[in-house]
Amino acid sequence: MTLSKWQALGNVYLLVEQAELTPQRVRELCDGVSDGLLQVLSREPAVVRVWNPDGSLAQMSGNGARIAAAWLARESGVARVALRVGERDVTATVDGNDVVLDVGHIEVGETETLDLGDERLDFTPVSVGNPHAVVRREPERGELLRLGPRIERHSRFPERTNVQLVSVDGPHDITVGVWERGAGETLSSGTSSVAAAAAAVANGWCESPVNVHLPGGVLLVELDDQRRARLTGPAEEISRIELV
Repeated sequence: MTLSKWQALGNVYLLVEQAELTPQRVRELCDGVSDGLLQVLSREPAVVRVWNPDGSLAQMSGNGARIAAAWLARESGVARVALRVGERDVTATVDGNDVVLDVGHIEVGETETLDLGDERLDFTPVSVGNPHAVVRREPERGELLRLGPRIERHSRFPERTNVQLVSVDGPHDITVGVWERGAGETLSSGTSSVAAAAAAVANGWCESPVNVHLPGGVLLVELDDQRRARLTGPAEEISRIELV
């Protein structure tokens, strides 16, 4: 089996084409190595399955989609590619290490209050093809590690959720701490960046375009009046791995 190892602002994925995988095999491959695995099921049409490191399947990954797009563009020799990632159809334009991903329509719900038993907090539900709970709170690591798993597995989210703690730094800048469903704390997340930016714009915290500052770096999110999103950031190959 031949795998390639990629990273997008510190968010690391393994990529493999047309391999037979099981949840147990995915856990073994990702253990201590990556934040997930991208399985390219076909090239035409381009279909990519996204695995979390715990062996569960992800519905969507913004960074994973940009990595898969960069791989497909290199393999096909074209700059613009269309692909289905998880349960979402997207297009991307690749220019060197930079990938611009047209994510599509983002659903932003009304603010809700979540009862955690010993405290209550407000969050904005967002769907980027996968679920998110956006909380306006300083993204201190201790708070992320404390609240992330509790919100992820709250009964409000029967399929679990991704969690973002967001501070607003200016009219076009936010800082985000990310707790990913099935992965935990992560340095960078594409869909979390889109979700946080969409919630920030919808709630009037800031305006598009939004620079999303993450521990791994900065992603740019642009939203139009119909809440269609575009995500821009780097994706690069780190190494290739041969398994016997």
